[in-house]
Amino acid sequence: MLASASTTRRRVLREAGFTPEVIVSGVDETIDAPDTATAVAELAKRKGMAVVGRAPDSLVIACDSMLDLHGHALGKPASVDEAVDYWRRLSGQAAVLWTGHWMTDTRTGNTVAEVARTTVRFGTPSQKEIDAYVATGEPLGLAGGFSIEGYGAPFVDGIDGDPSNVLGLSLPLFRRMLASLDLSITDLWS
Repeated sequence: MLASASTTRRRVLREAGFTPEVIVSGVDETIDAPDTATAVAELAKRKGMAVVGRAPDSLVIACDSMLDLHGHALGKPASVDEAVDYWRRLSGQAAVLWTGHWMTDTRTGNTVAEVARTTVRFGTPSQKEIDAYVATGEPLGLAGGFSIEGYGAPFVDGIDGDPSNVLGLSLPLFRRMLASLDLSITDLWS
C-alpha cells in the first residue's frame, strides 16, 4: 500500500515490478523541523500512520521529499513566481534531495524508517529557459520544483547518489528496509 498521491512514486514501484495500491493520506504537510532530513522523516511517518488503519494485512510505505539548498528546504513551489525563484536560486548550484521513507507491516506491527539523500547538480538555464520550463507546469508539483525526467532533465547537470531517490522513492533503500522486516523484495514482485 503506497500512502502517497505521487504518480511518480507509483510509477517507480510499478517499473520495479510491484503493483501498489494507493491510499492518499491527506495529512497536513506543514512542519517546523530543525533540518530538512528531520522534516521529511516526520512527514513520511505522518503519512504512513494516517493510512495504517485503512490498510489491514498490508505493507504500507510512505515517503516525503524536499530539496535542501544551503540549509533551506524547498518543497513544492506554491506558485509560478515561487518556481521561477527556486530556479534562479538553484542555477549553477548543488543541492541535496532528501526523501523520508516509513514502512510498516500491518500484519506484524513491525516498522522501519530511513532517510535517503542524493546530491543534485543544477545547470545554468537562461531566464528564457526558466520561464519556458515553469510555463510547462511540471515544476509546480515537484519537491524543489524540478525533475530529472521530462522537461526539467536538460537543466540538471548530474546527480551523486540514487536516481530513484530523486523520483521520490529510493529503491535500494526500499530493498534494505524490506529486508529489515524479514521480507524479500523478490517475493513481492508481481
